[in-house]
Amino acid sequence: QVQLVESGGGLVQAGDSLRLSCAASGGTFSFYTMGWFRRAPGKEREFVAAMTWNGRSTNYADSVKGRFTISRDNAKNTLYLQMNSLKPEDTAVYYCAARPILLPTQAMGVTPREYDYWGQGTQVTVSS
Repeated sequence: QVQLVESGGGLVQAGDSLRLSCAASGGTFSFYTMGWFRRAPGKEREFVAAMTWNGRSTNYADSVKGRFTISRDNAKNTLYLQMNSLKPEDTAVYYCAARPILLPTQAMGVTPREYDYWGQGTQVTVSS
């Protein structure tokens, strides 16, 4: 069972950048598809980005395409989310999540219920 710990959140101004990290332990990191989700105040948790175990494929929510970049370093058991051109509407708690790879053709997953393991979240606040 993998444990996930996010870091890197904070308070920034619109247009600024942040890089979130998610450190994994307790499992073989490359056995998991990894994703980022976020929950804004009063809203449901929503998909942000996902990456396959080898980093060859990614998927992004339309709202972050061109601004956010997901990456992973399997040697360091770490997932990243580079967030550029931040907007006030990006304000949320950001969570990383892990989805065990059960089938070679398994899709990355864009809904929270497709992911089995979650971190505690890190707050990102973007002021206007």
